[in-house]
Amino acid sequence: MFEWTSKKGVLEDSINWWNPGKTSQWQKDGIDLVMDKREGYYFYDMDGKQLMDVHLNGGTYNLGHRNPEIIATLKEALDDFDIGNHHFPAMTRAKLAKEMAKCTPDALNYTIFSSGGSEAIDAAIKCARYATKRKKIVSIQNGYHGHTGLAVSLGNERYSRPFLSEGDPDEFLHVPFNDIEAMEQALRFEEVAGVVIETVPATYGFPMPKRDYLNSVKRMCEKYGTLFVADEVQTGLMRTGKLWGIEHYGVEPDILVTSKGLSGGIYPIGATVVSKKAGNWMNEDGFAHISTFGGSELGCIVALKVLEISQRQEVRQNVDFVARYVRTGLEQIKQQYSDFFVGIRQLGVVMGLEFSHPKGAIYVMQSLYKNGVWAIYSMLDNRVLQFKPGLLLDKGYCDELLSRCEQSIKQAVKMVYNYS
Repeated sequence: MFEWTSKKGVLEDSINWWNPGKTSQWQKDGIDLVMDKREGYYFYDMDGKQLMDVHLNGGTYNLGHRNPEIIATLKEALDDFDIGNHHFPAMTRAKLAKEMAKCTPDALNYTIFSSGGSEAIDAAIKCARYATKRKKIVSIQNGYHGHTGLAVSLGNERYSRPFLSEGDPDEFLHVPFNDIEAMEQALRFEEVAGVVIETVPATYGFPMPKRDYLNSVKRMCEKYGTLFVADEVQTGLMRTGKLWGIEHYGVEPDILVTSKGLSGGIYPIGATVVSKKAGNWMNEDGFAHISTFGGSELGCIVALKVLEISQRQEVRQNVDFVARYVRTGLEQIKQQYSDFFVGIRQLGVVMGLEFSHPKGAIYVMQSLYKNGVWAIYSMLDNRVLQFKPGLLLDKGYCDELLSRCEQSIKQAVKMVYNYS
């Protein structure tokens, strides 16, 4: 159906017509990859090389590549549905929005659909500004919330500076993660519309929230009239062992954002679930925010199936098994190479493997790739490898994964000591 004569041709066309910098950088990093066949928690390079996927594109493939149940759901939906028309009510959007209200914290009511996570964050910011009649937004230093117009200003300057989107400091303020005093300094003048926080900041290398940090931020938000926005794009949909990562901390956000895994890896969709206060603009002017592809009817049908699968008791139990089993194996590997492999950051199957060398995760990524495992280093902390097993793994897959990890870390240690 879709064929190229050679991998070299794809790479050349990618440099000439798609993204020269990204394509070239992966080549420099030793990742000579063009994805071809993919199924379950494996995918293949055009040359036939098999890779175990523990990056999952940030959680997009929580349920695996081309999950058969999701494929079947989409195929059946194509008999009757298409994208739909965003202007009108729809059976699919109404049903998914109702399900989102049922499975998110009690204070959340309306769902605003989008085509991806960045757009969903933009909608969250707009709702926070509407509800508070304030403009300033606080986010975490070295965070990441997407690349679109408002979302890009929340993240690290690496992503905003090239496009002159760093944001006026009177409009976008960044504070250190886990620093309660800095957060209160930002909020105390009652000028902040919303605080946007990833429950576990992914691109920053999965630093874990300190005890009571998120609760303290929520209490301060309530004290100073600011809305708490939980970015659950990477920590949602059972990856942490609960449907939403924020549940581990007992925090009820005013707005919750999800995407990536909501798509089932098959059909793009994002959702911003808001309180009645944050969404009351829809009673005043329901046309104030629109998205042609947000809440496409096919996407809603896929997302409903994703929610159903993710909330099954056997899936919840399997996530707990994978989280414990893989952690035990990684701890044993860490003991063997404790001078290099120095930490494991974990919430469920969301893991960050920490290495002592400033670019240690890059070396480990390269070794893993050679040994048939795909995991990516954290872009804003090259000491930390993003390591995110899927929700549906079995013991055999975990054993093979741990074996390849042990071999790869052993090889990375030799690379570091020889070349650092």
